[in-house]
Amino acid sequence: MSVRYVDSCRLPTRLGEFAMHGFTEIESDQEHIILTYGDITPDQPLLIRLHSECLTGDSLFSMRCDCGYQLETAMANIVEAGQGALLYLRQEGRGIGLINKIRAYHLQDDGADTVEANEQLGFAADLRQFNMCKPMLEHFGVSQVKLMTNNPKKVQALKDVGIDVVEQVAIQVGRNEHNDGYLNTKAEKMGHMMLPGVLSDLG
Repeated sequence: MSVRYVDSCRLPTRLGEFAMHGFTEIESDQEHIILTYGDITPDQPLLIRLHSECLTGDSLFSMRCDCGYQLETAMANIVEAGQGALLYLRQEGRGIGLINKIRAYHLQDDGADTVEANEQLGFAADLRQFNMCKPMLEHFGVSQVKLMTNNPKKVQALKDVGIDVVEQVAIQVGRNEHNDGYLNTKAEKMGHMMLPGVLSDLG
């Protein structure tokens, strides 16, 4: 999968000032971005997160998932570290899209878990691809990373395309009464590194 760098700009946020870099996939014209913070030093492992778009969690403050909490925590961790990158990938609903995500949520309202809902709609539990991450990281000369994720499949996906993951950093935040079952399902059926059944203080 090939991507094309488009342009960059400043992105001041309440957590700190990032630089935002735009990329497009050449074959599909799908758009992705990287937020970088600090000076990127290619000879050192970089703290990063691969964050797939979640409109409901990232922008609408949904408590049905942990995505928005993870996004904010990852950005804060990068600022605290003094450098890092967040790859924001346009793969809504683990790749099924926003409208199908609404359909999946309806099925969950009726008792299905997140995996069963996707399967009832005719999808796999996770349709995301991460091949685009290598050329996006290579644009900055990055080949070694410390990856913030609970998902071992993201670690393996980067390794499969030649990115050296020197450390997996857990990012377990945002558990609440609305997503407790969802997070437990991700642990039990999708292999995520979670702490089942322990509700955390949202602050």
